[in-house]
Amino acid sequence: MIRNVVGSVLALAGATAAVWSPFRAWYDGRHGRDYAVDELFTGITDATADVLGSILLPFAFAALLTLVGVVLRSRLLVALAGIVVLGFTVFWMVRVGQAEGSLVVSGDGQGLGDGVANAFGGGVLLLIGALVMPGRKSHAHRVDRPDRHHRPTHPKPDGPPVSPGTPEASPGTPEASPGTPEASPGTPEASPGTPEAPNRHPQASTPYAATRTFDVPTPDPERENPPPKG
Repeated sequence: MIRNVVGSVLALAGATAAVWSPFRAWYDGRHGRDYAVDELFTGITDATADVLGSILLPFAFAALLTLVGVVLRSRLLVALAGIVVLGFTVFWMVRVGQAEGSLVVSGDGQGLGDGVANAFGGGVLLLIGALVMPGRKSHAHRVDRPDRHHRPTHPKPDGPPVSPGTPEASPGTPEASPGTPEASPGTPEASPGTPEAPNRHPQASTPYAATRTFDVPTPDPERENPPPKG
C-alpha cells in the first residue's frame, strides 16, 4: 500500500513537471511551446507554433497516460508516459543541435534552459514511480473440477441400487393404509427390540432355495417274501 502511494505521488509529480516544462525557456530564452511538433520531423525553424500544436501535445498525452496508470495501478502505462517524455525531449535536443550546430549550456539565459531540465526530471520521476509502484496483483480463483477418474457405479446383479432411506414395497405385499398397519400373510411381525431387516429391491431373490426333507420308506423283506404256511 505504501509503495503504491509513493509511486503514484512520484508519477504525478513527474507528469506535472513535464506538462509545465513547455512554458519555460528551452533554448536561448525561447519557450518550449514555441516549437511545433512537426518541426521535430522536418527541422527547427524560427516560426512560432500554436500551443496545441507545440511540443506540449506529447507531454499532455504522457500526463493522460500517467493518470490512467495511477488509477488502474498499471506500471506499464506510467513507464510508457516516462518514455514518451524522455523520447521527445531527446529528439528535440537532436534537432536543435542540428539547427544550431551545437548545444550550449550557460547560466546567463543562453543555451539550454530550465524547461529542458524540467522535462528530463519529469521523465525520470515517471520511470522511478513506475518502478516503485507494486502494480495490480492478480487473485487466483480456485475452481473445483470434477474428478476425471471417477468411475460410475454399476447396478448389482440383484437390481439397480436403492437409495438409502427410501423404502420400497416388495411385489405381492399390500400397502398398509395410514394409521392401520397390518402384517402381510406369511410374514412374521418384528418383535420389540429386534432390528428391522434392511430394505431390499423388488427384483432381489435369494441365491438358494430352502432345504426340505422327505421320508423315504425302506423295503421290508419279510413282507415281500412271506414264509410258507405249514
